Amino acid sequence: MGGFLCVWCRRLKDAGVVQSMSRKGNCIDNGATEQVFGHMKDEFFRGRTWPNFESFKADLDAYVMYWNTQRRQVKLKGLTPKEFRNQSLVA
Repeated sequence: MGGFLCVWCRRLKDAGVVQSMSRKGNCIDNGATEQVFGHMKDEFFRGRTWPNFESFKADLDAYVMYWNTQRRQVKLKGLTPKEFRNQSLVA
């Protein structure tokens, strides 16, 4: 592993974080997560900076709330994740 990756993995372990990795040769294992992060890069991060961590965290929390409750998604037949989840619980 590269030096930076080793340091990062060690910091995660020291913080009690358990890494989740895709199985070898199965790049689509994490497809849904990668798609969310791709949209987040385009819609949330692109061209933005924050003066401090607290400001970034507040904006990120607001974006996650928007994603779950207001952002309609084609793959969910035009529903928000919250609407889709509620609909599936009723069925």
